[in-house]
Amino acid sequence: MYKVFIIEDDTIIGDMLCMYLSEEGYVVNRTESGKEALAILEEFVPDIILLDIILPDISGIQLCGELRKKSTVPILVISMKTEVMDRVNALHAGADDYLCKPFSMRELSAKVAAMIRRTYYNRQMRVETTEAASPNRIFLNYEKRSLYVNGAQVETTFSEFEIMKLFIGNPGKVYSREELINAVRGFDSFVNDRAIDVHIGNLRKKIEEDSKQPKYIKTVWGVGYKFMNM
Repeated sequence: MYKVFIIEDDTIIGDMLCMYLSEEGYVVNRTESGKEALAILEEFVPDIILLDIILPDISGIQLCGELRKKSTVPILVISMKTEVMDRVNALHAGADDYLCKPFSMRELSAKVAAMIRRTYYNRQMRVETTEAASPNRIFLNYEKRSLYVNGAQVETTFSEFEIMKLFIGNPGKVYSREELINAVRGFDSFVNDRAIDVHIGNLRKKIEEDSKQPKYIKTVWGVGYKFMNM
């Protein structure tokens, strides 16, 4: 579950935000004080911050800058200030977006979801770029359904990709042939043990230096297979 940190001193708006976002499935934490917000951020790690820039103890613009020094999570400013320079100052201070009061809860919820989604997408892309540039690594690009070995793309079938997705997501875990069958085709599958062995053999040819002495896809005799990412 994603976490939302609300910094809002208006009790009615704050309670409304907490109730609505909680019902949307978010874990919500709220404070009315800028100083308390900085203290809470030491322990509560949110996926997004909702910040009112009119607070009783500190300028919201100043607080935005302080929050940005401590965290890279997206900051959505919610404020009654509607002037262009108010929005510009907030963005310069480190905010990612600005929503003027009064606002629709549906619009706020859509912005929150989009900002979190964009953050995790960008994070995944950075990880994939780093891994693609690293030697001796095996990783998957889930969006492109591509397997990379030592930075080079390797063609896979649907079933091979599904098996590698399971392996890479759980390195070291031993999977029985039945578990691999279920991952590839589902519980009502016609795929049998022999088909899994063939897929494993093909994957070894694609990712191992020596498919007869595999370092990555290991056989666990009497059980199945496990993946070891060196």
